[in-house]
Amino acid sequence: MGTITTKDGTQIYYKDWGSGPVVVFSHGWPLTADSWEAQMFFLAANGFRCLAHDRRGHGRSSQPSEGNDMDHYADDLAELLEKLDVRDATLVGFSTGGGEVARYIGRHGTSRLRKAALVSAVPPLMVKTDRNPGGLPIEVFDGFRKAFLADRAQFFRDVPSGPFFGYNRPGAKPSQGAIDFWWLQGMMGGHKNTYECIKAFSETDFTEDLKKFDVPTLIIHGDDDQVVPIDAAGRASAKLVKDARLIVYEGAPHGITDTHKDRLNADLLAFLQS
Repeated sequence: MGTITTKDGTQIYYKDWGSGPVVVFSHGWPLTADSWEAQMFFLAANGFRCLAHDRRGHGRSSQPSEGNDMDHYADDLAELLEKLDVRDATLVGFSTGGGEVARYIGRHGTSRLRKAALVSAVPPLMVKTDRNPGGLPIEVFDGFRKAFLADRAQFFRDVPSGPFFGYNRPGAKPSQGAIDFWWLQGMMGGHKNTYECIKAFSETDFTEDLKKFDVPTLIIHGDDDQVVPIDAAGRASAKLVKDARLIVYEGAPHGITDTHKDRLNADLLAFLQS
């Protein structure tokens, strides 16, 4: 575990487990690198070097007032890879982290990359627009912002207790531990940073970024994702990324890094070894 300092003075925390071919993980909102622990533990045990960082404004990284947008997130990732001299890596992005991966490739190319994977990822665009009629209405994200400002701590209880893990579905068996862990990670983030990240993950258009992917790409998405609906996200991205492979997890929610971790671990390992 360590830190780097970016060009604008932001300190980025990262963890570095294992040795072998490199896999770099980008986490979702409002979480931290710890949200990848099941995948990192598994892949490190199977001969891979696993890197994951806390996005600026999240977890153990600095909480700068400015730069809480996808361009800065992608540039921070680029600086991390450069300073650690990472090459021939596979980038794996979950939810908002999938947007970070897409914007990284859009801005910095794939010279350091071997492959990419998008898991429950937000690209190409979450919000509904004239050009994106399948997106979610802006009122959905305005509701996020309203609930966040009214009581961030309670909002960060409500999200994992319901749609994130699919615990609001009939027959679901909620894990209080998973809910508490999600809450803990979210509350570690800066108030201003995680608030502004809502706009970043919902209103950033990654269409042109996805068209620049020129490495083997795996897209994994649950078809009962209530947070990032599969039709506007995973399936739409698969049409934009050349030769992408889409795997649909039937009946799966958004948070498959936890709810379907064994299947996801196996799919990622097979992809990395292919």
